Amino acid sequence: MKNKLPLTQEGPPSDVERIKKDSNYLRGTLAETFTDSISAGIPSDDNRLMKFHGSYLQDDRDVRNERQRQKLEPAYQFMVRVRAPGGVTTPEQWLVMDNIARKYGNGTIKLTTRQSFQMHGILKWNMKKSIQEIDAALMNTLAACGDVNRNVMCNPNPHQSEVHSEVYEWARKLSDYLAPRTRAYHEIWLDEEQVAGSPKTEEEVEPMYGALYLPRKFKIGIAVPPSNDVDVFSQDLGLIAVIEEGRLKGFNIAVGGGMGMTHGDKATYPQVARVIGFCTPDKIVDVAEKVITIQRDYGNRSVRKNARFKYTIDKLGLTFIKEELSERLGWSLEEARPYHFEHNGDRYGWVRGIDGNWHLTLYIQNGRVTDLEDYSLMTGLQEIAKIHTGDFRLSPNQNLVIANVTDEKKEEIVELVEKYGLTDGKHYSALRRNSMACVALPTCGLAMAESERYLPVLLDKIESIVEECGLHEEEITIRMTGCPNGCARPALAEIAFIGKGPGKYNLYLGGGFSGNRLNKLYKENIGENEILETLRPILSQYAKEREDGEHFGDYVIRAGFIKEVHNGLDFHD
Repeated sequence: MKNKLPLTQEGPPSDVERIKKDSNYLRGTLAETFTDSISAGIPSDDNRLMKFHGSYLQDDRDVRNERQRQKLEPAYQFMVRVRAPGGVTTPEQWLVMDNIARKYGNGTIKLTTRQSFQMHGILKWNMKKSIQEIDAALMNTLAACGDVNRNVMCNPNPHQSEVHSEVYEWARKLSDYLAPRTRAYHEIWLDEEQVAGSPKTEEEVEPMYGALYLPRKFKIGIAVPPSNDVDVFSQDLGLIAVIEEGRLKGFNIAVGGGMGMTHGDKATYPQVARVIGFCTPDKIVDVAEKVITIQRDYGNRSVRKNARFKYTIDKLGLTFIKEELSERLGWSLEEARPYHFEHNGDRYGWVRGIDGNWHLTLYIQNGRVTDLEDYSLMTGLQEIAKIHTGDFRLSPNQNLVIANVTDEKKEEIVELVEKYGLTDGKHYSALRRNSMACVALPTCGLAMAESERYLPVLLDKIESIVEECGLHEEEITIRMTGCPNGCARPALAEIAFIGKGPGKYNLYLGGGFSGNRLNKLYKENIGENEILETLRPILSQYAKEREDGEHFGDYVIRAGFIKEVHNGLDFHD
């Protein structure tokens, strides 16, 4: 479709566009690269393409300096991410992830904030075997990363089993339909032979994405009110389920959310998605495809840090986007319907669903499934998976739901939970139960500061203040990331720490408890002592002055600590 406005970038395409263009639909030289046993690493161009195949090359930064001194190459390893639409997996699939993590990875599983699995520490020569075993379990890593639509999120919703089942099916359909069509993944990892003389035209190989795919990653999430656990306003395309008289009537459509930014660059900012209308369930695949093609055609392919859909919308205007969407659809969205969100956290412990089955939500601190000396979490979940006849649901808050437990199986699972000391987290403070952190050091190459390893330590000290103030059961969302890319959706938290350098963080306050409002910078580049000194009087004042039912994020705005931010264009003001 011919552009009606100037392109949203100025300047030549970025180098990543060259890599995609020359890749022959994501093949590049990956097949040859992974037969090279001389180095544990891979060339830069192939690493860019690996993202489309669901993996990043990383190295252990804890030993980087020592290996340099010994004149050794970095301790290269791969992070492998598995797509799991809506976070729903079978016990058999869980056991496969467990086995791969123990056999090829670092012995742990990471449950991500997008309801998918990550395995860390997989060496180059074990990559093909790992992906083949994932495929044999009817899962895959295709498009878990890269400039395509990522894992489609969906509310786990154990309270409304019938609605969840219907919403999950739409999440799965979207995930399948929006996946890349190239056979490169199957040829490289699953030994599918390339058909001689196979068509190479954009329309035949990638009918939606084209040869250059998208300018940047694209994220979709489906929320079911009153829970906004998927943080629907952080998504490039957010779908808000409209339920009337217990039945799914359709979805409100929200566009242009995104959490990433760059420190010191005011041209980058987090943004919340804006609701533009409503459609019935049968039309959401069409809507998603057309929204993606708008971003494909108008997104910035010159400057990648300004390439997300939020910047496309803010440059061209929401009115243009709505008109363009209507033209591509051949019909217009209806007026948005009323909805109400109350929270974006999980509900822990045992809950009985409307179908009579039970659901147990376990607290998994920062999503890390591992065995510690005093806590055999990984082994306990392995044993549950061996007998469980329902499913496992990965929550958007990095927790795990043992779902659809029958009355007959509940007693066995309760015994295993008690045997291995698995916890629903109810003995922790509400603050800790509402916390999230990204991986950061030692494996993430973008991390400027610790996150997953440090947040529990910092929470121990903040909890002392919370206890003093009588706020043990006061739910406050708190999130930490090692860099400003936003993987734990920090810009929506009531309290957020974004890494600036070793031991230093920017402190943000004022996000909405239900994920509907951005926070704002309160203090910059501070360490632990200043963090605690800053939060103590604010939390104390909140405890004394809060109104009935008033959340912390609302209070700090009312009390004048921070300005209210509903639009990313005001984030730096």
